[in-house]
Amino acid sequence: MPIDFVLKRYPGCRAATITRKGPWKKENLRAEFRALVAWARKNRVRPGRWFFIEGGGMNRWIAALEFRGKAKGSGPIRVRTLPTEWVASVVFDPDELAPRVVYHGLSDWLRWRRKDRTIRRVAYSREVYSADPWTHPAAWSRAEVQFVVRK
Repeated sequence: MPIDFVLKRYPGCRAATITRKGPWKKENLRAEFRALVAWARKNRVRPGRWFFIEGGGMNRWIAALEFRGKAKGSGPIRVRTLPTEWVASVVFDPDELAPRVVYHGLSDWLRWRRKDRTIRRVAYSREVYSADPWTHPAAWSRAEVQFVVRK
């Protein structure tokens, strides 16, 4: 699979989200997504893309599940609109290439985009999956890392 960095406009969506504060743990993320899937079943909405967002500050993480239809949040789950944004993106297979290499390469590429004034700044990062990455191997093998940028 060829790997390349792309600057593109990414469409927005409605998403159910859970925010967690504290150090990052893989187990927490999985539990948050399980709660979002249970919420989607309860509200009879079809889930779409899965987002893992580094939430703007240190030790703030957001698990988001895109959905279509009408639903209201309950408990720790909030319904938000993720806006259409410019992103620097790369799609890769985490089993073939270490994510730390991708993050490092993309952040260096963005540093040069700031120097040549293509972008003003980087807002935050997120990972996007087309389905549940723990149960769908195709979704895991096409992981997308995005850095939201301001032009």
